[in-house]
Amino acid sequence: MSELREKIQNVIETEPVALFMKGTPQFVMCGNSDRALRALRGAGAPVTAVDILPDPAIRQELSDLSGWPTIPQVFVRGELIGGADIIEELAATGELEQKLETLLGPGYRESRDEHIIAVA
Repeated sequence: MSELREKIQNVIETEPVALFMKGTPQFVMCGNSDRALRALRGAGAPVTAVDILPDPAIRQELSDLSGWPTIPQVFVRGELIGGADIIEELAATGELEQKLETLLGPGYRESRDEHIIAVA
């Protein structure tokens, strides 16, 4: 396994909510990434963001690992939840908060911190 793949896998496995996006939460570079981030923020999720733009290999390794071809990609406790459309749909029905509570515990909103991790 390449070092890059190991770093990506580590983020997926160890971060409560990992958002692989174009840009950062402070400087979003894609409308779909913005939609996913807004839905996660609205649900009170503690988001760890990974900007896939610095190196095209990040996107390739991520897609190879997840089997999901598009960006953004949201993982909760290592489980791929989906991209912007799915996250927005789950948020609209209240299912996103339910999923977060099930996977992270009822106090997940208390750690609403946003972090950025560089993998490249």
